[in-house]
Amino acid sequence: MKKIYLASLLMGGALMMSAPAHAIDSTGCGLGSMAWRGNSGRVPQILAATTNGSFGTQTFGISSGTSGCDPNGRVTGGTGKMALAFLENNLELYAMDAAAGHGETIDTLAGILNMDSEKLGEISKQNFAYLFADENADALDVTLKLFQVVQA
Repeated sequence: MKKIYLASLLMGGALMMSAPAHAIDSTGCGLGSMAWRGNSGRVPQILAATTNGSFGTQTFGISSGTSGCDPNGRVTGGTGKMALAFLENNLELYAMDAAAGHGETIDTLAGILNMDSEKLGEISKQNFAYLFADENADALDVTLKLFQVVQA
C-alpha cells in the first residue's frame, strides 16, 4: 500500500512540475497566498497552494473574510488592491490599450478607479513611456506609477 501511495505522490508531483504555470498568482487567497505573494514561478505557487490546502487557510479565510479573502469572491483591500489584481492578470492588454489611449482594459480600470475612461485613456497614452519604462515592467510598478500620474 505504501508503494502505491508513494508512486501516486511522485506521479502527481511530476505532473505538477510539467504543467505550465503562466499566471502570476493563481492561488487565490489564504495564508499560503499571502506568505508567497510577490514571488513568481512554479515553486512559490505550489508552496502557496499546498499551504492553503494543507492547513485549510483558504477555506477559513473565505468563511471569515480574512487572509485576503472575501466571502463573496471579490478582491478586497480598496481601489489600489483591485487595480493591482486587475493589472496582474491584464498587464499586456492594458499596455496595448494604453498605447492607443482607449480599450476595454482602460474602461475597466476607469470603473475601478471611479473616473472617466476617456480621461484615463488620455493619461495612459500621454504617460505610456513612464508607465512601461522597460519591457520587464511588472503589475505592481505599473499600478504605482498609474496612481502617481492619475493623482497629479
